[in-house]
Order: sequence, then C-alpha cells, then structure tokens
Amino acid sequence: MRYGTTDALDGVDLRLDRGEVLALLGPNGAGKTTTIEILEGFRHRSAGDVRVLGSDPEHGDEAWRARLGVVLQSWRDHGKWRVRELLDHLGRFYAPYGTPERPRPYDTDELIALVGLSGRAGSTVGTLSGGQRRRLDVAVGLVGRPELLFLDEPTVGFDPQGRQEFHELVHRLAAAEDTTILLTTHDLDEAEKLSDRIVILAGGRVVAEGSPAELARRVAGADEVRFSRDGESYVRSVPDGTEYVRGLFARHGAGIGELEVRRARLEDVYLALVRDFESGQRTAAPAELTATSQAAAVADAAAVADATEVAP
Repeated sequence: MRYGTTDALDGVDLRLDRGEVLALLGPNGAGKTTTIEILEGFRHRSAGDVRVLGSDPEHGDEAWRARLGVVLQSWRDHGKWRVRELLDHLGRFYAPYGTPERPRPYDTDELIALVGLSGRAGSTVGTLSGGQRRRLDVAVGLVGRPELLFLDEPTVGFDPQGRQEFHELVHRLAAAEDTTILLTTHDLDEAEKLSDRIVILAGGRVVAEGSPAELARRVAGADEVRFSRDGESYVRSVPDGTEYVRGLFARHGAGIGELEVRRARLEDVYLALVRDFESGQRTAAPAELTATSQAAAVADAAAVADATEVAP
C-alpha cells in the first residue's frame, strides 16, 4: 500500500487457515488497520494479490460480504435504536445468504446472551455504558454468523470480567463455530491468550511470525533460573529451564530453595523486535532477524553449557 512516495505496507505475506485465530501486532503506524481494511475490501491496495474466502476483496459481492464479520475500533451510530431491534434489523440482511450447514443470521436472543447483554436487550443504544456498547459492537460483527471475523481492538472499554468472558467467546467461536478470526490488539497478554499464531508488523513489514511459544524460543532465547543453595543466591541463563531444574534437584535435592523460572513472554519478544527495527534494522528481512536471534540463542546456550561445568 503506497501513499505518494511512502510505502505504508511493503511485501506483507499473510495466510490464515480455517478456524485459526491470528493476532496482528505492531506499534501505532505499523500498518495493522490498513492491512485489515484491504482484507475487508474497504481500502483499495496499490499492488499485490489478495484472496479472502476465495475472492479478491476489491470485487467482493453481497454474498461474499455476508460471510464476513467486522468489529471496528469504535462507532457511534444508531443511538436511538434498542439493542434487540437493531440486531433484528441487521440480521434480515444476512438471512438470504444462509445455508443448511451455516444458517444466517444468529437467533437474536441467542446472540444477545452470547455477548452478555440479556439484561439490556430492550435498552436504547445511547444509554449503554462504554463496555456494554463494545459488547454490542461485537454482536453486530457476529450477527451474520461469519466464517471470517475481523476484530480491531475488540476489548477496549471492557472491565476484567467482560474481557475474560470475551476471551471465552473467541475460543468458543473458533472451536465450535469453526470461525477464522483476525484480531489486532495492543494488549499483548490478550494476544498471547487468544491466538494460535502471531504476526508482528513494524514499518509496514512483517518482522516476525509464529505461535507465542515459537516466538519466545526463537527471539528471546534462554530461560532465566533463580535459586538459592546453602545461603547463596544464583542466577543461570539456560536454553530449557525445566530440564535445568530437573538436573538441579537430581544433584542437590532439598538443598535448593527460593526457586524461580522466568521464561520469555510475548511482551519481551515484541519489545525486542520493535526496538531492533526502530534502532535501524529497516533493511533486515524477517528471516535475517530470525537468524540473528537464533544465533544469539545458540551462543547463550553454549555459554551456559560451559558454565554448568563449574555451576553448583
């Protein structure tokens, strides 16, 4: 995607499989919303090939659109509608495109219960709280029982309980409804809990891709193990914290205390990649970033192996 002489997206390769939950992460301006708008058919790309549910989004017809669900970052229309009336009305647009295998739309009361708004079904949209309004946004995206659901910052405004309930809903949609989900979020803990796979964008390019666990191993490398023995404190950087702890107890047993194993989190991986990119690795391809990180991890492992010869 090019604006004038500026490339907002540059060579982004992306694939989602049916039933997969993929999180698209990146700092502000990385190109996340532009990517999603191209996939939704809301924005015309400058170049490249895109297929969503088998069709080019630029030429998607009504039947194609009926297979998608979209939850925008925010919208403030329909304030005078009542919740049930609005969802009933929107559902009528999807009804002609249902199939025996995937009937459309959802039953309205079932959908309202699904997003936790049963107690406000008769309320006008304008009287809903921020969190309730966000639940309605999700219901609007789900009303047509989509095969592919786009979620752009879906839990903004949710309280902790609402966020947990939404996470359960996402898992249920992917597992029971076989819904493919592409979400953007700045909540890295949320991305780690929800996604099967993560793609990190920076400067309009993909700088890393994999499951949360794969990214942690590939980029962050070693685990950190802290423990005490005979009144002395120790810190070890090791490739596999679990195996190291097993060996530690096999050698020293009850003499080990204050044990803590710290594995890399998605936040560590994300911040490291973004820092690398912003500090001048603009020309590095994703594979080069990966190779650099793997080389660092191998060097750490070799250092640890040498250290264990004299470690307690």
